[in-house]
Amino acid sequence: MLAQYLQRLSFEYVKERTKPFAGSKFGNFVPQDLAVEAKKQISLWPYDITVKASVGAGNWAAVPWLAFFNPLETDSATRGFYVVYLVNAQDNTLYLSLNQGTTAAYTEFGNSRGREVLRRRAIDLADRVSEYAKYFSRDAIELGSEEALPLGYIAGHAFGKKYQAEKLNNAELLVDLKKMLEAYELLIKRGGTTPLDVMQELSGSADIEETRRYTLSRRIERSPKVRAAVLASKYPVCECCGLDPARDFGYRGPASNTPLDVHHARALMDLQEGESKLYKVPDDFFVLCPTCHRMIHKQDDHGDLKALKSKLRFKIMREIEYPTL
Repeated sequence: MLAQYLQRLSFEYVKERTKPFAGSKFGNFVPQDLAVEAKKQISLWPYDITVKASVGAGNWAAVPWLAFFNPLETDSATRGFYVVYLVNAQDNTLYLSLNQGTTAAYTEFGNSRGREVLRRRAIDLADRVSEYAKYFSRDAIELGSEEALPLGYIAGHAFGKKYQAEKLNNAELLVDLKKMLEAYELLIKRGGTTPLDVMQELSGSADIEETRRYTLSRRIERSPKVRAAVLASKYPVCECCGLDPARDFGYRGPASNTPLDVHHARALMDLQEGESKLYKVPDDFFVLCPTCHRMIHKQDDHGDLKALKSKLRFKIMREIEYPTL
């Protein structure tokens, strides 16, 4: 059970850190066995989640972790926001936390200023899903280390729950984890760390719900995972105007880098906040050139390819029949 694996990590980590990192069986247990068990525990939940665990890269980490990443937001603990168990092996406690990528903040702002940015963003994240944050604690976490990464985790903590390792209960653990992952999914749907005014400017709408749907749709379209899957299953030609980068411009690169866009055609107007499955590849997507992609977003129905094609054909016919207009 997940609780037993986390207990082992908490109880044995201090001792294992005194041994060489290279070739450590314990070091393999965490990224392999622990991560596999966590993935198994959540396999029936309706989330597209990648699970990773780490005790360090080349050297023992000050704080080992087990993290849950939504690919629409991030696939790494270095950037974006994610759900994570952080282990304080000094006093055998651990935290379930909605947290943020420390490395990216440090790289952009430096360590001290980076932690200030993380703390400010943590407040914003908790406020954006306040109906879930109230089930957890916003109190600061304690990780037993003054190293840079643990201090970043402390600053990036939005809300979560503290556990004593010896008292871990698997049923309680999974109830809390499920609720935290629900909050994570909702946070992504509401725009994550992007300020509302920025989302409204990009969407061209002052309506909050419409802005959130637009932002979510664009996030789906720009996901490297989604783009690669769509382009692997569809021919790289614009489905509206027929532009073919290989034929028309001599493009010879891989399909994944083609100068075409992936358009999320599923209507999000009726999407409920509790609905987790946001897209199906390739059914919910069109491959469009940048111009056709921009034009389909100007329609009331962003999924009506037939209407977009009819406008294109009418324009061409009008230019042929009325060349002076």
